[in-house]
Amino acid sequence: MQFSRNWLGRYVEVPEVDDLAEKLTAAGLAVEGIERSGDDVVLEIDVTTNRPDCMNHLGLAREVAVLFDRPLRAPEPQLAESDESTGDIVEIELGTPHCPEYVARVVRGIEVGPSPAWLRELLEAIGQRSINNVVDITNFVLWESGQPIHAFDLDKIAGSKIEVRYAREGERLTTLDGEERELDPAILTIADAERVVALAGIMGGLDSEVTETTRDVLIESAHFDRTAVRLGARRLGLHTDASHRFERGADHSGCRPAADRVAELLVELAGGNVTRGALENPHPEYFGDFEGTVDLERLNAFAGVDYPADGVEHYYRALGFEPRSAGDGKLRLTVPSWRYYDFWQRRDDGEVWEADLFEEAMRMFGFDMIPADLPAIGSPDLGSSREHGKRERIRELLASCGYAEAINFAFGERAADRLLPGLGSTGEPVAIANPLSEQYTVMRRSLLPNLLESARFNLRRGAPVVRLFEIGRLFPGGESEEIEAVGLIAGGGSPTPWDRQHEVDLFELKGVLESLYETFDSTLEVRPAELRGLVAGTASEIVAGDRAAGYMGQVDDAELPYPLFVVELESAALTEADHPEPVRAPSRFPSITADLTLTHALEVAWADIRQAIAAAGVANLSSFGLRDRYSGEGVPAGAVNSTIYFLYNADDRSLTQEEVNECQASLIAELERRFGWRG
Repeated sequence: MQFSRNWLGRYVEVPEVDDLAEKLTAAGLAVEGIERSGDDVVLEIDVTTNRPDCMNHLGLAREVAVLFDRPLRAPEPQLAESDESTGDIVEIELGTPHCPEYVARVVRGIEVGPSPAWLRELLEAIGQRSINNVVDITNFVLWESGQPIHAFDLDKIAGSKIEVRYAREGERLTTLDGEERELDPAILTIADAERVVALAGIMGGLDSEVTETTRDVLIESAHFDRTAVRLGARRLGLHTDASHRFERGADHSGCRPAADRVAELLVELAGGNVTRGALENPHPEYFGDFEGTVDLERLNAFAGVDYPADGVEHYYRALGFEPRSAGDGKLRLTVPSWRYYDFWQRRDDGEVWEADLFEEAMRMFGFDMIPADLPAIGSPDLGSSREHGKRERIRELLASCGYAEAINFAFGERAADRLLPGLGSTGEPVAIANPLSEQYTVMRRSLLPNLLESARFNLRRGAPVVRLFEIGRLFPGGESEEIEAVGLIAGGGSPTPWDRQHEVDLFELKGVLESLYETFDSTLEVRPAELRGLVAGTASEIVAGDRAAGYMGQVDDAELPYPLFVVELESAALTEADHPEPVRAPSRFPSITADLTLTHALEVAWADIRQAIAAAGVANLSSFGLRDRYSGEGVPAGAVNSTIYFLYNADDRSLTQEEVNECQASLIAELERRFGWRG
């Protein structure tokens, strides 16, 4: 946004441009460029959207006056009014609460013509084109005070009536840019007794514009609801200087002063007479006053600087906050009307957030006064939370197994949501109101669809092997709470023999899963299952207690260049003991191994067999596990051979083969009784 140094000089003594740019930038109004224009200097300033009060020269001059401790010379219009009353000439009707303030003045007998050189030069310095003295005056007051103004040719206002209302179905308006626009009931308008004559807060209509033949002018200075202006501007694809300010929040108390200022300049530059009085429809209850309290001790603690109390009060008063003592080193502040929308968001009790008030003092003193120190630690460092430590252990373990961590969006495509089982998915996924794209329309209920897409991304670039994992939250939908999960995907193999060539399979992934469970002193139970999106015969549920806490299997996708295997598991299934188990020294005596090939029904899960062995409580059995499973020639139909290894060891002596045979015989008898093939 461009500002003229000469224009600023009408309201405040302007310092050297370099000093001005430095202090404005430090106060939050970044000067991004300085350019000479004749005997003037134009400043390019980035005015943030929360500071509409500085989108004009008078507002910026106020900041300069405070920063450099110089008096502000705000214009005070002086009007000589005629005997004719404005109320006898025009009627104003507000048909909507979205125009809480409307001021109308009438100037008769003007002469439309070119503007004087000083006015043209000021406008042209900031990139505004001079049109005629009437239009230039309204633009001047807009850029002077920030209040948008519109001038109507009074003779073109049917019925001498102005009504603020929403457009009716089928109404049309040709705006000042020559475009005919179709209106709808969502657009706030200005109408006379017969038709729409302007778009409220956006642009005037061509039929009521001021021309060389205009003699009487109706000045409109109003405050329109910023949401209504924004919606209307976006529907019509219009963005103007007026809508830019209304959308961000113009000063609601500036309507009457701006109307008087335009009337004063019209008399000075275009002749004519100002009729007596102005038509006003103020609604002060629409706005109300915002107040807040500044505790000087808390301000100093917040900033880390000891600000002088009199200096703090001086800056607040200079900025228009009307400070008054509240006792105990506290100031009670009332927010000025031109900062109303900057302090729009308040606490539940209606008070202004104290941090917002602190910022005003801090930026005036200068942020460079705040020391760049780290905050003192007032208590011992308690370290990470238990949950964070758990995630770090999972990350370290999976990284040591050769897996790379992926981080994906917490949302995905609706179609992809249906491909795999997900954890705790119930009903429909949670839809996103404003999705980034069609790929991200619902909250994720599984980590695997995004991991699968990440794997495909690697496959398309020729990756011979993929090993990825992710830790993140899932959103099952309905009344279900969020779930933290761990997802893994792997596939491919080493491309050459000297890289220890082997193909990644489901058992490698199961081995990683077993390592996770061992790390967290948990017991892994896997049961065969039929799950969507996974190849039949490879899919399994991971069981925790009496419920499924995850699943694993091969992705059912024939288009993949090599098989991909996946695991998804609730983090809660990885439990940690409150007290770590004591270290147990290994026995110094030799072990004896034994194998058993058990023929059993294909539907009997290894988890059931393992539970039975553990429950048998066989003496001196230190470990056991599944070595192999075979079905085919020599094995009855519907059965499978499971080869199980056993390791016997005692802490106090060397076991004899007879002792092991006796234990093994009783165990074999129990397993065959419970699971042996019966044809």
